[in-house]
Amino acid sequence: MNRSIGLWLAPLFAGGAVALVLGVYGRVHPPARELIVSFGFSTVLTMKVWFGTFAVLLAGVQVVTALAMGGVLRLPGGRRPWAAGAHRWSGRLAFLFTLPVAFHCLYSLGLQYSSPRVLVHSVVGCLLYGAFTTKMLMLSRENARFGAVAVVGGVVFAGFVGVWLTSSLWFFATVGIRV
Repeated sequence: MNRSIGLWLAPLFAGGAVALVLGVYGRVHPPARELIVSFGFSTVLTMKVWFGTFAVLLAGVQVVTALAMGGVLRLPGGRRPWAAGAHRWSGRLAFLFTLPVAFHCLYSLGLQYSSPRVLVHSVVGCLLYGAFTTKMLMLSRENARFGAVAVVGGVVFAGFVGVWLTSSLWFFATVGIRV
């Protein structure tokens, strides 16, 4: 096998392993049914809904800044040197907002399949972390190519959107906006 192909396959396999381990853990771990801290929200569920919404908005910032860094999107006023910093920090914050949500989902509820929406939410959540792992490992490669990283970044964004659609948007549409 070509060495350069191996350098790109390793992150893909690692990301796949992360997604698989999270899914298996979520399925075989008996749900604790314990609630974690709600960070000042009225319930853990509303915290999860809003943290997920903040994360998907920050993921949107990721897309805009990535397109600007790649020269695909021209921001008003020409090249913006802050785009790379905004990209890194919006990604860090988006990831941080997902941690208490994912912890509660996996530890307290486990991977569920009580309805198609819940099944898709569970699977896409696991895939999101796998894709995120792949992207982070690809970025650590010396010869990281914008195109390959952009494709995986697009998958990460799709994961954020998929999880948000099957949780936060569903909550807002069925329960309403709560804090």
